Amino acid sequence: MQNEEQTMRRTTTPLCTDFLAGRSPWDTARPMLSLMRGRLVTALILALIGSTGCHSPRSADSPRSDHGDLASQDSHDRMLDTLAKIKADIPTQNFFLGDADLVDLQHQLDVQPDHAYAMRGALLFEIGSKNVFLGQTSKGIQQQKAAFNLLRQAEVPQSVFDKLFFSIGVSHLRKAENDNCIDAHTAGSCIFPIREDGVHVHQDETLRAIAYFSRVLETRPDHLPSRWLLNLSYMAIGRYPDDVPESFLIPPDAFESEQTFPRFVDRAPELGLNTFSLAGGAIADDFDGDGLLDLVVSSWSPAGQLRLYHHHGNGTFSDQTEQAGLLGIYGGLNLLQADFDNDGDLDLLVLRGGWLGESGRHPNSLLRNDGDGHFRDVTFDAGLAEHNFPTQTASWADYDNDGDLDLYVGNEGFPNQLFQNRSDGTFVEIGTDAGVADPGFTKGVCWGDYDGDRFPDLYVSNLDGPNRLFRNLGNGRFVDVAPERGVAGPNVSFPLWFWDYNNDGALDIYVASFSQSVDPIAADFLDLPHQTEMDCLYQGDGAGGFTEVAAERNLQRVTQPMGSNFGDLDNDGYLDFYLGTGFPDFEALVPNQMFRNVAGESFSNVTTAGGFGHLQKGHGIAFADLDHDGDQDVMHELGGWFAGDAYGNALFENPGFGNHWIVVKLVGTESNAAAIGARIRVDLSDGSTQRSIYRWVNSGGSFGGNPLRQHIGLGPSNRITRLEVFWPTTGKTQVFEDVRANQFIRITEGRSDYEPLPYKPAPFSAAATATPDHSHHHHHTTDGQH
Repeated sequence: MQNEEQTMRRTTTPLCTDFLAGRSPWDTARPMLSLMRGRLVTALILALIGSTGCHSPRSADSPRSDHGDLASQDSHDRMLDTLAKIKADIPTQNFFLGDADLVDLQHQLDVQPDHAYAMRGALLFEIGSKNVFLGQTSKGIQQQKAAFNLLRQAEVPQSVFDKLFFSIGVSHLRKAENDNCIDAHTAGSCIFPIREDGVHVHQDETLRAIAYFSRVLETRPDHLPSRWLLNLSYMAIGRYPDDVPESFLIPPDAFESEQTFPRFVDRAPELGLNTFSLAGGAIADDFDGDGLLDLVVSSWSPAGQLRLYHHHGNGTFSDQTEQAGLLGIYGGLNLLQADFDNDGDLDLLVLRGGWLGESGRHPNSLLRNDGDGHFRDVTFDAGLAEHNFPTQTASWADYDNDGDLDLYVGNEGFPNQLFQNRSDGTFVEIGTDAGVADPGFTKGVCWGDYDGDRFPDLYVSNLDGPNRLFRNLGNGRFVDVAPERGVAGPNVSFPLWFWDYNNDGALDIYVASFSQSVDPIAADFLDLPHQTEMDCLYQGDGAGGFTEVAAERNLQRVTQPMGSNFGDLDNDGYLDFYLGTGFPDFEALVPNQMFRNVAGESFSNVTTAGGFGHLQKGHGIAFADLDHDGDQDVMHELGGWFAGDAYGNALFENPGFGNHWIVVKLVGTESNAAAIGARIRVDLSDGSTQRSIYRWVNSGGSFGGNPLRQHIGLGPSNRITRLEVFWPTTGKTQVFEDVRANQFIRITEGRSDYEPLPYKPAPFSAAATATPDHSHHHHHTTDGQH
């Protein structure tokens, strides 16, 4: 440690303008071929020495077209073969997960003359950074440091060394995460602010990271990413705030929650649910009709096996991927569930290719459920694979009110697609004819009938320009009304959802801004100015108008989410929400954020009090009462983009708030069987106080999968005076009077009574003494990848 620090201090290269004052490659929302910091440092060095021999990243080829023999196969087998080919191409064709680039880089390094210190240092640093991203962290750090020794002999400016020091510090911090949060995992691992059992037991790598971040701050005291990670590193060794230099301290009160809140504890490891994977989706729902919520998780990696965890009803889960017929179904950055064929069971949709540009033209998967939780891929037969574009967002709705579900897919840099359900198991693409083939870089889509005319409308969140609100005209056509309704921002946005946050019976829209830098996060905690767009909360009036009220509702925080969803943690009847934050680079160690809805009047950040501030990159989120104790737990798919940034999923157990609840499962007969789009109204009376709670049947936000059955918190009320279900397909309303709280009921369209269903408690404490499937312990190789 001391020798490293002395070596760094002997570097006295003159200062110059800092590198990369502009925006990162992700700000252009294009494929991430230049994201790796090693390549960015290389580009600067080569520019400074005037070289034209810069290494060009290998382009990932588009997936090979199906040959004739594939076209004649069964749809399921054809998909398995297609995905197997994409998986087999990882080493040579996938820039982010393969290592073919290293051969090219090593060859270029080998032919450099000994005195070409800048070129050799740049190439070696790029090799080291690539190895860190691939998960060969120790090897990569050694190469990065060897590159530093070469560059010390070259005429390169101080800004290059600042970048080098920061990068090496980040690499050491990643190694510290591996040693502690993964290999020595506890319930507090990587939970921000790091305290108690989250403090690193192996501290050497963390101390090295501190030394490198401190060195950057000596010459760049305004470097907010180094300041942020310095504070985080001191937390990790239990020496925050006392040992943080005063000039760089982010004060503890900056991290305090805005109100008290009980702590949720991660139970995934003991339940065998901590699947170790990269970024992906998560769904909680009943896939075999036994009334219990199962879990499905995915990974974007083309080698990442889709996994289904069966709920046994006694607080335990087991991996039943093989029994479900899902072996060989790889990849998937996001997941959705729906009953597309109206046969009474939930099918699965797997979305692929997001962020990969032309090389991400992989087919999605539509997996048909046979009713017992066994699936077959029917994508090709259903007509959903004729044109494949990179995507990670889609949404189901019966846009034409004909009784079956249609599908809208948001693509990235290619026209979005609207697939009309033909009611025979097949779809036809009509996006252009319907006027919704938006060509933007779409990252989120959701349906919602914002104007109450019974026809679902469509909101599209774009990363590279204005968002769209496509009003459904009811005749098969849509028109974009976002500008006139004032809902076109943010200009760089990602997840979104329709909801009724204030229970006034009108749908509102939440859409989150997305940026790719630690700077605004640190600036936000320090109350410093920044240029990042804020998230938007558009409050609807029910007649088609909206007012942006985020600031009035205390939502002016930098969040940077991808995964996200909403639910009612405290059963007060008002919807809270959870944001899975971060961006692909390893420096993006920022806490995921939970917001509690305070009676529809404001939101309170309860991240740190509730233990929700996981530092690992957050993707698919599901709010679901998995242990049947009457409150919603939170399933969170965790893991980053690169192979070296994998992590285990989390399941935060709800400690309970003492309020009442009801769970309502709707079954459509004239409407779609899953009742997606139906509206539930619950009227309550607490003495002299009367209020209503509204829910629309869907799976929540654009990057997460809540159960389609609706969990509704009732606060202190133990009876419902009136429960209404409005079916937009028919325009009819069912009414039920004097319904008891704290039960699970099924309401079938057109029937005059409801049916109570079993809801036996299944406490997780029982699972701790059982023997769940632990075949996916934390380890350093991502599931199925190498």
